[in-house]
Amino acid sequence: MAEPAAARLADPDVEARLARLDEVLEALASLPGPATEAVRLLTEVYGEALARVLDRADEELAARLAEDELLEHLLVLHDIHPEPAERRAARAVERLRPAVRERGGDVEWAGVEGEVARVRLTTGGGCGSGCGGGGGTSEVTEAVRAAVLAAAPELTAVEPLTDTAPAPAFVPLAMLTHRGTP
Repeated sequence: MAEPAAARLADPDVEARLARLDEVLEALASLPGPATEAVRLLTEVYGEALARVLDRADEELAARLAEDELLEHLLVLHDIHPEPAERRAARAVERLRPAVRERGGDVEWAGVEGEVARVRLTTGGGCGSGCGGGGGTSEVTEAVRAAVLAAAPELTAVEPLTDTAPAPAFVPLAMLTHRGTP
C-alpha cells in the first residue's frame, strides 16, 4: 500500500507562514549566536539543493519551475533564477497592468538602463475610482517599484517616466459643420 502524500500548503497558508517567518527572523536577528548561524547555513544548503535541481532540469522544466510564484522568489533569493532580471521585471509590470488600468491609468515596461528599471506610467487626467483625490499616482508608482524590485532585486531603482494624458478638447459640432462667410 502506498504511503499518503505529504500535506501540501495552499497559497494563503504559504503566505501566512512567510509572514510569520519574517517576524521570527526579525526577532532572531537581534540575538547573536548559533540560531542565527543555523538559519544562514540552512538557507545556503537549501539554496545549493535548489541550484542542483536547476542544473538537472532541461530548459522547459526550468521555465516551469520559475513560473511558480513561491519557487520564483526562492530562485531570486538564491540568485539562480534562469531568466535575466530585465525579463522578470517586465513580467512583474505586465502583471500589474490590469490593476493600474482599473485605476484609470496604464503602466508599460520601458527597459533597463544600467541597473535602473524604467516604466512608463500614464494617468488619464484623474486617478480612477477610489484613489482619494490624486494620491493614486504615487500609490501606483510605489506598487510598481515594489513589484519590480521584488522580481529583480539586482536592479537598484525604478524610474517612472510619467505621462499625463491631456483632457480631450471639446469642440462644438457647430464649429466643425459651420463654415464662416468671408
